[in-house]
Amino acid sequence: MARIFMTGTTTLALSTSAVLMASAAQADLSAADVWADWQGYLASSGYGVTATEAQSGRTLNVSGITLSMELPEGEGDFTVELGNLDFTENSDGTVSVIVPEVLPMQFSGQTPEDGEIDVQMEYTSSGFEMIASGEPDDLLYNYSADTVGFSISEIEADGETIDIGTMAFALGNVVGVTEMKTGELRNSIQRLASETVSYTVDVTDPEEGGTFFLQTDLSGLDVTATGSAPVAVDMTDMAKAIEAGFAGAANFNFASGKSQIRIEDDEQTINADTSSNGGSYDVKLGEDGLSYAIAVTGMQLFSQGGEIPVPVEMAFGEAGVNLTMPLAQSDEEQDFAFGLTLGDFTVSDLLWGLFDPTGQLPRDPATIALDLSGKARVFLDLLDPDQMVALEDEGAVPGELNSVSLNTLKLSLAGAELTGEGSFVFDNENLETFGGMPAPDGAVDLSLVGGNGLLDKLIGMGLVPEDQAMGVRMMMGLFAVPGEGEDTLTSKIEVRPDGQVLANGQRLR
Repeated sequence: MARIFMTGTTTLALSTSAVLMASAAQADLSAADVWADWQGYLASSGYGVTATEAQSGRTLNVSGITLSMELPEGEGDFTVELGNLDFTENSDGTVSVIVPEVLPMQFSGQTPEDGEIDVQMEYTSSGFEMIASGEPDDLLYNYSADTVGFSISEIEADGETIDIGTMAFALGNVVGVTEMKTGELRNSIQRLASETVSYTVDVTDPEEGGTFFLQTDLSGLDVTATGSAPVAVDMTDMAKAIEAGFAGAANFNFASGKSQIRIEDDEQTINADTSSNGGSYDVKLGEDGLSYAIAVTGMQLFSQGGEIPVPVEMAFGEAGVNLTMPLAQSDEEQDFAFGLTLGDFTVSDLLWGLFDPTGQLPRDPATIALDLSGKARVFLDLLDPDQMVALEDEGAVPGELNSVSLNTLKLSLAGAELTGEGSFVFDNENLETFGGMPAPDGAVDLSLVGGNGLLDKLIGMGLVPEDQAMGVRMMMGLFAVPGEGEDTLTSKIEVRPDGQVLANGQRLR
């Protein structure tokens, strides 16, 4: 059940619980109120909900819970059967949500391409407790569990059972809190903390016979999520939902993690192990568009097998990627951004030895860092399927680029380092000067330290022929000038809207 996995942090969950539970005692909450809130939450997520209700004393039993949703663009539909739940009214005015230790779930769907599909699943838990308190339109859920698990036991497609092996997910020592407030929008704040997280995938290709195994374990999971959903809007039409006020954000953090991967087929076996000192994932979706950021620290990878003749060992001090992009049509400029970081990247001496057996190249950690931002106009709603189809049919462009800034460029490798920054604006009315591209106006400043020294080493190793090296030096002489310090080159590349391209004041075009 989706509500069972509501998110939270341990400290915040406990403190919020203590404060709000005290105020919640002002009025009794009924089991029907809580079940109605669940139905409203599911409906605001785009599901149709049916169930059988039976009141016995202070307990409301809800059985045969079925969720249904039609997929957009006639792509089919699916239903999820959730089994039975009990909502029991307590003497202090709160309501306990009682979930069976084993809750069978069934997913059924149909698509034009794949036909009918049925998936048998199980939600399992031990020591699970959930208490609802507050008012019907302002509810607080506190919950905890020793374990929470979810697994897929069987998949059937077009009447044929597929032996998938194992697909399972589990949380250990879970504490969480969820706040739900309903008005014109359904607003939620969800927090969860789990000491351990594990998921296992162990599957066999039913046709080719190959196997794939993945075991991942995380510690110290910490999740916070917020959301606002319009009460009476079709959530399968995300463009209209966002226009009506939908917004969501989530932050995931973990303290450490490790994975084991094994891939086998008739020809080869590949084994890999990874570990990290923690990481985070942030995502937002709403009227400002989509943004996400993924970051991992202290990542190590070891693999062997496949077509690489030696074991591969590599490590990153930090690795991350981020993206921000507008999704909605607007006459105004909107922000976009992209970033990539691979910091303190190292590989084993055994791997270095494949192409540098005599150790001529410095083996300092390498770094790649790129940070771009800018503004653009979007001509249509990118989440509207009808508009996207029309765009493809007409061969039109979805928007225009107005400006871009290179905030950071850093490439450090084998004793050389390239850095840069700059910015450009674009004249979308001028498509002639640069052959159909909007005319840019701006400059980028570049600096290269250790470039000639690296080139000399590559020549000495026989990796770069002398004649090719001469061409590289001529290009550096054309675009760059000596800078301060030994083996330093700098370059200022300017592009002007009249078509001129200059390097350090010298006209190239």
